[in-house]
Amino acid sequence: MWRRLIPADERGYQGPIWLPYLLLLPTLAVVLVFTAWPTLLALYTSFFRQYLNIAKFRTPTFVGLENYRQLFTSSVFHEVMRNTLIYVLGTVPTSIVLAFVFALLVNRAVRGIGLARLGFFHPTILPMVSAATVWLFFFTPDYGLFNTALTWLGYRGPQNWLGNPRLALLAVMIVAVWKNAGYLMIFYLAGLQNLPQDVFEAAALDGAGWWTQMWKITFPLLRRITLFVSTIAILNAFQMVDHIFVLTQGGPSRASTVLMYYLWQVRFEDQNVGMASTLTVVLIVILLSITIANVLFSERRGA
Repeated sequence: MWRRLIPADERGYQGPIWLPYLLLLPTLAVVLVFTAWPTLLALYTSFFRQYLNIAKFRTPTFVGLENYRQLFTSSVFHEVMRNTLIYVLGTVPTSIVLAFVFALLVNRAVRGIGLARLGFFHPTILPMVSAATVWLFFFTPDYGLFNTALTWLGYRGPQNWLGNPRLALLAVMIVAVWKNAGYLMIFYLAGLQNLPQDVFEAAALDGAGWWTQMWKITFPLLRRITLFVSTIAILNAFQMVDHIFVLTQGGPSRASTVLMYYLWQVRFEDQNVGMASTLTVVLIVILLSITIANVLFSERRGA
């Protein structure tokens, strides 16, 4: 039985029936060890109270849903989620729009276009810590690039971008958009270069202008690319914290503290293992829900 062959006319493959499943085992093992098991472990640990920096609480103690109750009734968590929502809504659409515009600009066969593509993509190559360090100069209150530009525009008085609670989250968002737009551009550029040109030629012969072709042809054909790009952008928005460490460290007064950075603080500063696991479960549920909703919404629209 284990030597039974799959007919070539049914599957396009003729060999042992177990061989495809055997080839999947390495990937399955990686997913189980590095994704499924940590997720289940975080879910299990979230039902316990454990502080590594307090002697009498170092031993895990079962508390049921107490960690979840404390988390969802915490004003700090509500503030962090508000910051996270603003961060995601501010960076994801902006990064996607800029990525599409960049792809349109470099999707042409002209001399030197390779340098333009490299210029847009270069921020992606830089490590986030290095990029944030560069942006520290831009945000410097006295002689930073932003304040210098505001002075040229006639605005008097330097802004403390990273020390002002009203501007700190915006500054962090600017760096994230600058870092991600070039990366997302690559996917749109690949999609644009694989679009059927005969469709656009036929539309031009019928009198369709640039905007009509863009709205009626380009956007629908790139819908699956947009689904993929938006999913990647959302996941990155929830996971990016490196620049927050360098720029603001979540301050001032938690004005730029997002969910992932708050998770790091709870786990490594407060040494609260149970609450960190609870935050991990909440983060996984949020990301999974957004991804599934994104896919279902796109499929319902006929992507």
